[in-house]
Amino acid sequence: MPVADVPAAPAGTSRSTSATIQPNILRYLTSVAFERGVDLRPHLEQVGLDETLMRSAALRVSYRQGSAVIRRALELTGDAHLGMKVGAAQHLTAWGLLGFALMASEDLRQAAETGVTYQNLSGAMVVWSAGEEDGGFAIRADLPDPAMDPGVAVFLIEEALTSAVTLARLTVGPEFAPRVAEFAFPAPAPAPTHSDPYGAFFGCPVRFGVPVSRVVIDPGWARAPMPGRDPVTFASALETLDEQMTSRRHHQELLEVMEISIAQSLPVVPSFAEQARRHTASERTLRRRLADCGTTYEALVDGVRRERVEQLLRRPELTLRDIAHQAGFSDERTLRRAVRRWHGTSSRRFREEVLGAEGPARG
Repeated sequence: MPVADVPAAPAGTSRSTSATIQPNILRYLTSVAFERGVDLRPHLEQVGLDETLMRSAALRVSYRQGSAVIRRALELTGDAHLGMKVGAAQHLTAWGLLGFALMASEDLRQAAETGVTYQNLSGAMVVWSAGEEDGGFAIRADLPDPAMDPGVAVFLIEEALTSAVTLARLTVGPEFAPRVAEFAFPAPAPAPTHSDPYGAFFGCPVRFGVPVSRVVIDPGWARAPMPGRDPVTFASALETLDEQMTSRRHHQELLEVMEISIAQSLPVVPSFAEQARRHTASERTLRRRLADCGTTYEALVDGVRRERVEQLLRRPELTLRDIAHQAGFSDERTLRRAVRRWHGTSSRRFREEVLGAEGPARG
């Protein structure tokens, strides 16, 4: 099932700036929304993702980009269970070589454990884990940031557990059902039709407000053989996945270290020459390494500043002058231009939106 490794956020940055996630969820989200009469392409373009980029196998997106598009899709569709729709629409082929490895696994348990091991390569936006629990085999999904927007959080957990069950049914049989499905968010309000989309989809008892989001699978299902199992193909796929993991880890660590360096230095932005010195590399070498990661130093600085501004705008006691200074802008005017470029609206309007129009914004 699609899974993604999201390490705990280091001090100074939430790691949402770096573009390190394959956009599989956004591709399926775009398709599902379009079927409901909602065109997400303009909103993808607002966060720098046009149609050409979305078709690129090399494309990586950031948590910021993914969350922004998901939030807008929820608003436009008005579908409280959009995450379930997206999860149910998925196929193993979307996950490339990892999906191929899952199909070649010996049984459902090995497929799940393989997905967890190589979750860095799949493109989901949750942290996956798996193991023996309550006399069964549990597949768990945790949020990368407990302070995430509640609507996006529900979407991601719904999408995660729904896609896990969907892909299991595509491989071991449509009659597959977990023993129990649990969600670490409150039970949603009953639908006007009094229908139960969770019970209808999962086909098992469903619980809400529990500590961990998970599905628990009976041992018999965990040992269900995968129809495409092949030990030689499986081993070959893992060898290639190991190589990809090594390359990805190198790129991701570089971006995270540089983001932390920038965030901890604000309001002063370290020069690129200083960053090269810290990495014991020439400026030319460091620029090439960043280019290999699909970014530039200027883009990293812009992303960290944007993240800092969005955090500070949520503090109504700060004026725009205070925020401009703390984020390393020369003056309020420069800050206002940056906010309009990022969000297509004024800093005052954006602040009112994020604060829920709780009162007049200062500055």
